[in-house]
Amino acid sequence: MSLLSKGKTAKPGEEFIRAEAAARFLLKQTKLRPKIAVVLGSGLGAFADEFASAVRIPYAKIPNFPRSTAIGHAGQLVIGKVDGIEVAAMQGRVHLYEGYSVKDVAFPIRVFAGMGVKAVILTNAAGGIKKEFTQGRLVVLSDHINLQGVNPLSGPNDENFGARFPDMSRAYDKRFRELTLAEGRRLGIALGEGVYAALAGPSYETPAEIRYLKTIGADLVGMSTVPEVIAARHSGIRVLGISCVTNAAAGILDQPLDHNEVLQTAERVKGQFIALLRAVIPDVASAL
Repeated sequence: MSLLSKGKTAKPGEEFIRAEAAARFLLKQTKLRPKIAVVLGSGLGAFADEFASAVRIPYAKIPNFPRSTAIGHAGQLVIGKVDGIEVAAMQGRVHLYEGYSVKDVAFPIRVFAGMGVKAVILTNAAGGIKKEFTQGRLVVLSDHINLQGVNPLSGPNDENFGARFPDMSRAYDKRFRELTLAEGRRLGIALGEGVYAALAGPSYETPAEIRYLKTIGADLVGMSTVPEVIAARHSGIRVLGISCVTNAAAGILDQPLDHNEVLQTAERVKGQFIALLRAVIPDVASAL
């Protein structure tokens, strides 16, 4: 399902050609044609283990695909079914702090666009800045603040992906957010809603930086997601973002930060997280 086959006529650039090659490879691995993709963050990859009729492809085997090196990221793409709905899921992503460029970080979204994906659910582990966002809370993202210092759209624009200046005023789809919050109420999950600040990492933020983030309107902080959101919106893919608050941000509690705590918290809320995704995916499919 090439973007070029959808009526795009501009001469494709190198990034587009590389993404199309990866998309063609993945579509040859299965007869499934997912319209929904899920990116599973640190410690959250277990959801894709439950897919029916699944094909699992290590990132290392996908042409041009970046390989995840972060702890808690399995590094494989799973294409299968969730309650009969065809879904592609990334068990882990790559980050700027691994040494990848911002275009590398966003590249899997370009591949999803080439596969014909219409909606992406981006998940992550985040630090809670807002006091109500305590450890283990699931939070629907309403907006973000990009403090990573880079943008995946920098450089020449490829019209085969999208327009030069994409609108980001509704980066996180309002209808998807409403549906997710409604499913949370139905399941008895106390979901929050908030603004995610993205920093480059890999060091955790200082208490002074957290005070700054709180002042400018951030409720959560992490090291991912935003480049993917920008690339998705550039390609016309609708976005739902969900954070799992795995730790309080620096200075909120008087204790050091530890990545093991991130993974342990993600494991603790795994059942709740999977139940929410399983409930939301049919809603997202119906809204496309």
